Amino acid sequence: MHALAHTLVASNEVPVILNRHAGGGRSADAEALGAAFRDAGLETRVNTFARGEEIRKLARRALRERPPVLVAAGGDGTVSAVADVVRGSGTALGVIPVGTLNHFARDLGIPLDPAEAARVIAAGRRVGVDVGEVNGRAFINNASLGLYADLVRKRKRQQRHLRRSKRMAMLWAALEVLDRSRLLDLRLELDDRVQECRAPFVFVGNNDYVLEGFEIGRRERLDGGMLNVYTTRRSSAAGLFGLALRALFGSLRQADDFVESAVRSLRVESRRRRLLVATDGELHAFDTPLEFRIRPRALQVIVP
Repeated sequence: MHALAHTLVASNEVPVILNRHAGGGRSADAEALGAAFRDAGLETRVNTFARGEEIRKLARRALRERPPVLVAAGGDGTVSAVADVVRGSGTALGVIPVGTLNHFARDLGIPLDPAEAARVIAAGRRVGVDVGEVNGRAFINNASLGLYADLVRKRKRQQRHLRRSKRMAMLWAALEVLDRSRLLDLRLELDDRVQECRAPFVFVGNNDYVLEGFEIGRRERLDGGMLNVYTTRRSSAAGLFGLALRALFGSLRQADDFVESAVRSLRVESRRRRLLVATDGELHAFDTPLEFRIRPRALQVIVP
């Protein structure tokens, strides 16, 4: 048995925070999750929640006992919220990916099957990964303002009022947003370089994203110690669709109006007092200026 598994078995029950509505309500229930961990040789204490604001409260309560591992069972939003509490604590994050997209788990090679993911937590290894930060709030994947933040806002409205699935709501929201995209008027300080920015979006990745081909949206590493900032001067639906086609056929980075930078810090200034920012698919209103930072290897995660 791996040394980590010895530590977990010797400790008290492993705390698990479960989003019972993750994956459109198809997530593993507490009983099934407990059984998966028992099969892997671990006892758990599963805490379920229904509202997003409960996550951090449950995570802080579990962290008081200084467990070797705190498990987040849900989608990227759930994992991100628990990671925000756990980072820098000495407790490692375990991930049971039962959300819709599970970008963080996929990029780390964590199995999407809950039983297999539980076995990884029992016998896996700790690695340090970077965490992005905006105005003190952590993100594990990305933060975005403009087009994508509007898309998240409209997607949530579609889900809440029209009872659409997350994927269907995202599609309808994308059609609406692309038809009415607006330009942001910003001043960007990228490390020690200043750039005036008039663009429909600014996308800030925790490390570099694959932007071309069929692996688009994946990251090859999460410990490069850099924020990757992407934006464009195109604003029409046709122009943005053209960028998407360039990405698909491997020529996005050759587009004259596509801009990317790798930085350790980013300051975003705006005439607006507050800006909507989507962090890991969750929407927040932050006071300006926005201060982005990379926190190298600030989060310990259990991986295969």
